[in-house]
Amino acid sequence: MTNNHPYLEEKVMTIKIVTEMTGLSERQVRYYETRELIFPKRNSTGTRMYSFSDIERLMDIAEKIEDGVRTREMRKDFS
Repeated sequence: MTNNHPYLEEKVMTIKIVTEMTGLSERQVRYYETRELIFPKRNSTGTRMYSFSDIERLMDIAEKIEDGVRTREMRKDFS
């Protein structure tokens, strides 16, 4: 992401909003977190918070999964 749009990195969305925007289930989003493909921030109450950049990454992950790429392989690409 570019520095011209720092808001893209702000962790401001809950998992419910993320699932509505991506079409992924909460379970899928959490799975990608356990596979270390995304890194949500937790607020003071423990709620996962996501950024627009996270949504872009999740959409990229979903597309790669459809193409048959395994999460293990993606982790190497995202490192």
